[in-house]
Amino acid sequence: MSGPSADYETWADDLDRVAVCLGRQEFDLAKLLLDRWTGRLVPGDDDRGLYLYGRSLRLLGDLRQDQGVLTGPMSARQSYGRAMAVFRELGADRRVAQLELQLAVLDEMGGNHEPAAEQYRQLATDTRLDARDRTRAQLWVGTALSKAGRNADAITFIKPAIRQFEALEEPQDWSVAFQKLALAHRGDGDLSQAGVAFQVALDHRPGDAPMQRVRLDTAHGHLLLSDPATADNGLKLLEGAAATSTQYGMMHQLQAISGIRRAYERQA
Repeated sequence: MSGPSADYETWADDLDRVAVCLGRQEFDLAKLLLDRWTGRLVPGDDDRGLYLYGRSLRLLGDLRQDQGVLTGPMSARQSYGRAMAVFRELGADRRVAQLELQLAVLDEMGGNHEPAAEQYRQLATDTRLDARDRTRAQLWVGTALSKAGRNADAITFIKPAIRQFEALEEPQDWSVAFQKLALAHRGDGDLSQAGVAFQVALDHRPGDAPMQRVRLDTAHGHLLLSDPATADNGLKLLEGAAATSTQYGMMHQLQAISGIRRAYERQA
């Protein structure tokens, strides 16, 4: 096989490799594989070439998001916007809705918690998305509300999401949701329930990729800072998470950890 079809097969294979690299936070290799196509080839007029180009832009956005490059030139927002335009042209409604969800994530990461929560709320019932993505949107309503200080409201979204993830047999999402529930209980002043929820997350770790470790240790450290008896252990966990974030270039995670430490130092 030769010609465009052969190129498309190789392109699709490389995008699968990119997804694996992003899961391991191997950003340099992921970028190299993406540049092989987005930097060298112009997408063809046929739908398959455009679809692969849209997937490439989406993955480039994921890479930039994980690196904390959220806005501006060469940012996650720019890549997602370009990918959305491609998928709209193709009439790929599910892909467009997934990108709307990712743009809401960027809003939340940028501190626009209430607008993000409203967008998540709409997408949680959007039939363009599959059941898992709708449930993730529901969970993220809770995370955004928790960050906005509305922890009691957040819990009412997180708990049903946990039940739905169990019904969908999505163990990683289910475990992560317990992390979010623990932080919402902490914010609501219920350290006992926070501890119970987080123990579930610890007993069912979502994985051992650097990003997963950093998120778990950051949430754990944040929780431990709530009690003077465990605060030193919390600071050690945050220090380790910060070192891992620096090693892998996860700048948004590093900024979040620094914010937690600054808030703790102001209260100490």
